Amino acid sequence: MEERLPRKLTAILYADVAGYSRLTGEDEEGTHRTLRAYLDRISSTIVDHSGRVVHYAGDAVLADFATVVDALSCAAAVQQELNERNSGLPEERKVQFRIGVNLGDVIVDKEEIYGDGVNIAARLESMAESGGICISESVYSAVGTKLPFDYQFLGAQEVKNIKEPVRAYRVLLEHSAATTKGHRTGRLSRRGVLVGAVIVGLLVAAGLVKWVKPWAPAVEPASPERMAFPLPDKPSIAVLPFTNLSDDPSQEYFVDGMTEDLITDLSKLSGLFVIARNSTFTYKGKSVKVRQVAEELGVRYVLEGSVRRAGEQVRINAQLIDATTGGHLWAERYDGSLADVFALQDKVTQKIVSALAINLTEDEETRRRRKETSSPDAYDAFLEGWARYRHYTRDDFIKAIPHFERALELDPNYGRAHAALAAVFSESGWNSWRVIDGGRLVIIQRAREHLQEAMKDPTPVAYRVASFFHVLENRFDDAMAQAQRAIDLDPGDPSGYEAMAWVLVHMGRPAESLQFVERAARLDPRSNYLYGIGEAQFHLERYREAVATLLKFSNSHPDNFYPFLYLASAYGHLEQEHDAKSAFKAYKNLRVSLHAGLASNAMDQVAVYFFKRGGTEEERLREGLRKAGFDIPPEVVGASSEGITLILPADGAVARVYEAAEEHCRSHGKKSIIMQSAYPNYVFSCR
Repeated sequence: MEERLPRKLTAILYADVAGYSRLTGEDEEGTHRTLRAYLDRISSTIVDHSGRVVHYAGDAVLADFATVVDALSCAAAVQQELNERNSGLPEERKVQFRIGVNLGDVIVDKEEIYGDGVNIAARLESMAESGGICISESVYSAVGTKLPFDYQFLGAQEVKNIKEPVRAYRVLLEHSAATTKGHRTGRLSRRGVLVGAVIVGLLVAAGLVKWVKPWAPAVEPASPERMAFPLPDKPSIAVLPFTNLSDDPSQEYFVDGMTEDLITDLSKLSGLFVIARNSTFTYKGKSVKVRQVAEELGVRYVLEGSVRRAGEQVRINAQLIDATTGGHLWAERYDGSLADVFALQDKVTQKIVSALAINLTEDEETRRRRKETSSPDAYDAFLEGWARYRHYTRDDFIKAIPHFERALELDPNYGRAHAALAAVFSESGWNSWRVIDGGRLVIIQRAREHLQEAMKDPTPVAYRVASFFHVLENRFDDAMAQAQRAIDLDPGDPSGYEAMAWVLVHMGRPAESLQFVERAARLDPRSNYLYGIGEAQFHLERYREAVATLLKFSNSHPDNFYPFLYLASAYGHLEQEHDAKSAFKAYKNLRVSLHAGLASNAMDQVAVYFFKRGGTEEERLREGLRKAGFDIPPEVVGASSEGITLILPADGAVARVYEAAEEHCRSHGKKSIIMQSAYPNYVFSCR
């Protein structure tokens, strides 16, 4: 039997410098000297409180204690003394630490400690304020009233790689400034001096090493044999949603937007296979293992990280893991201001490119360095709007519009914001959503205006909207060309392939459409493209498959009425008239509930689908509806050589009224008709 590694219950203290990259960027040598002195003092304070320095990694300190009282007393003593030392320095030169304290079970191996107990302490540190302390509930419960501190409950926090939420507390040091002085000796022990001297010597000899976590155990490796898809023939990566470690939960949009942009930047590189945002964001807020992600999405590498935004300051933590070995390729931290946000993103991208040895083409290098706006505030406004747009509801579209407009106020040439507004207005028109004052024509006109501006600096979104408008105008070759440009500009974005599939099925090439849907699904394994598949199956006359697919889609997208007309027609082709009637009833009810207008009869709704003129697609949809009984001819109430009066049944098409009137008048030698009145009786005179 394999020997079991020893374990122990211990109090863990984890401390880290806040804003270290910014400080070294402004005064590298001065920051180094200050940090060296502070690390020396922290080491002494740990020893004075009966603790043990386990590990130093650059500007991070890991220590353990026999009791939580010693650990928390030490943390408070450190913060009080460093606060006193910082008091005479200007704000931008203060070297401040954040500290996390946890009580947990750890593995002990060669004087190092490993496991969730350590990882939770590190996560708690990242939740703390600069100069502050954050503790777990296990510490809070164990300390009780033994120390005269006040605490603020931060709630149950989801943290990466920890299954259960961590209940965290902030220690309110300002309420108990004098409480820890009795716990400090004020003198350096011989052991503390020796430990500090050794650490300082190592730092001087080696320089400030990069942020790593050598005490973190390797993750459980993924098995290529268990992967849902074969690994691609080039490096493949999934970028998990970064965790929002900001004090303000409303910054979630900013963190999600940065994650999505990182995915977009990576997906533009031809040498890298990148899983789409929709799939990786299904793991948001969940504690999942790297192995699970890799096996479910079929990738070798997984990137995870966090973003902390405090006012104008931004910190990004990221680590890249080879899921097939469980090893960490690198872990880095990047600090800067909101004005530096594009540079911070670029550093993460470049680090991944270097780690995976990806060779960029000259065009890719140029595009990677090119930024869409020079205004961080415009970018921030865009991200807030994009988070709303992503929810894809009428109310969220309405809330998204002011943010995009704000972005354009800050940067009138921001093509991405113009493209986003073009998408909002065109999709609102398609869904008959009233998102601004005015009717559908006003909304479509706004979409065209923003698209015109967006095409001056086109993005994949702009090309997709342009493709959509070409379909509405029956210009399918142009629609294909624009969809292809969207794919070429961002080959890792499944939306481009989905747009191409939509064009192809509407122009009468359903088999090719399915191929593009399949390519989109490989990039986005956790999402579904069932509507596109169902459309293609219908036009390939695989009606039973189409019914099963479209029903599955409607169950997962209950607010989308478009599949129900297809269902009604497919049921008609299958001679299931009752089911066809039920499907069209659902179509009508959904349109009314979504304020998308009335649908008095099925046959007139076919025009909403915009098929290529002269093709068989529109007739195939109509034929199924006829077989289901939706094409009842009008009833003749009265007729003479002078005119005709008709009544339209509930399931009849208005076009059939005109056809019947024209046929009647021609039979009497008349060349034209004039409508005298409509509904309930359609009255025509012959001329």
